[in-house]
Amino acid sequence: MKIDSSEIAAILKSQIKGFEERLEEADVGTVLTVADGIALCYGLEDAMLGELLMFPHDVMGMVMNLDREDVGAVLLGNDAEIEEGDTVKRTHKVVEVPVGDGLLGRVINPLGTPLDGKGKVPYTKTRPIERIAPGVMTRKSVDTPLETGIKAIDAMIPIGRGQRELIIGDRQTGKTAIAMDTIINQKGKNVKCVYVAIGQKNSSVAVLVERLRELGCLDYCTIVSSSASESAPLQYIAPFAGMAIAEEWMEQGQDVLIVFDDLSKHAVAYRTLSLLLKRSPGREAYPGDIFYLHSRLLERACRLSPEYGGGSITALPIVETQAGDISAYIPTNVISITDGQIFLLTDYFAEGQRPAIDSGFSVSRVGSSAQIKAMKQVANSLKIELANYREMLSFSQFGSDLDASTKKILAHGAVLMETLKQKQYQPYPVEKQVFELFAVKHRYLDHLDRKLVGKTLADLDAYVASTHPDIFSDIVSKKALDQELEKKMHSAIKEYFAERN
Repeated sequence: MKIDSSEIAAILKSQIKGFEERLEEADVGTVLTVADGIALCYGLEDAMLGELLMFPHDVMGMVMNLDREDVGAVLLGNDAEIEEGDTVKRTHKVVEVPVGDGLLGRVINPLGTPLDGKGKVPYTKTRPIERIAPGVMTRKSVDTPLETGIKAIDAMIPIGRGQRELIIGDRQTGKTAIAMDTIINQKGKNVKCVYVAIGQKNSSVAVLVERLRELGCLDYCTIVSSSASESAPLQYIAPFAGMAIAEEWMEQGQDVLIVFDDLSKHAVAYRTLSLLLKRSPGREAYPGDIFYLHSRLLERACRLSPEYGGGSITALPIVETQAGDISAYIPTNVISITDGQIFLLTDYFAEGQRPAIDSGFSVSRVGSSAQIKAMKQVANSLKIELANYREMLSFSQFGSDLDASTKKILAHGAVLMETLKQKQYQPYPVEKQVFELFAVKHRYLDHLDRKLVGKTLADLDAYVASTHPDIFSDIVSKKALDQELEKKMHSAIKEYFAERN
């Protein structure tokens, strides 16, 4: 029997052609239904979770449900032109975002499309928006301060590089203001900043960007904006896109600060998607994996050990409460994921205490390991003194005749509260914070009327900067208060008050 090689070749070619056709069939599907930004697609048997799909009219989608019969995809664009029966194609890629230094100074959407009118974003690399967080063995403990420039935070609730510190409070209590001041305070400190706006008004984001530009801070910032007018899928992927951008710099050994403003709106966007995808609702109609959603996002913020580059991502997630209820579902979820919280009170804000930080509920689980020694020395009794003041203040409302010790506590507490007041966009360098808290701790200002405290401290700073500049430089260089430096500070303060009297 003679074997004809041409016949064998023909058979093999026909089999390969059939395989290619079957492969092509698995890569192309059909839209079954489309509504509310959700498309059910048939035929994409090998689609991956999180894979990018191409719909007609250059609309992209992301796979979020893998069912037996069909694939559920959320559309990352306008669904008005997508119809039943349209062809949908796999891209074999999960959703990615451009990364690198080309994004600095730019405003982009979560897919990397520029929103600032400055043309295409220059980049040479992209990263998947989802990634497993670095393992415990690759991390290093937090021990380097990330100074916010806000006296109340740097003294009582210190933040370290690689920490996750929640900013929580009702609407209009200054949550974004704290995040903004922290970004502004990183100027010249070699920290890159990523600000993720989720569900914000476009006008609010524009004001924020313009303010950063005026202050010369936009050069080291990237703004990822998914405004309230955008679809829920874009709001859902925004924080993951911002984290992917930050991770690129962290892996290069750099320090990054990322702000999520805010995760309450992110949770609402994810709830919207989940309900439209017919996933089972749980508490307050949120899906069961809402905790996992935020934990897998925030776990990616860390400080890497030196052998892995030593970079860090410091995360400041923001969560909005309703009537100060921090025991609600989303607030308690994020509190349990983060390394502490800064709690802002509406009552303090209304009283004119800005920033309106409640020192009782606010905490940093990293603690004084994220402070220089000089700050520890002047701020170690601050929380207790404020707690005593608040307690005495509530008691003093019921009694007219107060004893001398109570009056002393009230006078000192009032001076402390005035000292911790601070205007927005005016972060304080750490040496000035230490000096002011030193003066207050040693009760040099207790005799003053509380209305004069702010002005007196500003004058005192200016006086020391002109007559004893070595005090500020010594605090920066030594990072601790020794006997010699304390002596200099005492004499400078006494000189100032002697001259004023």
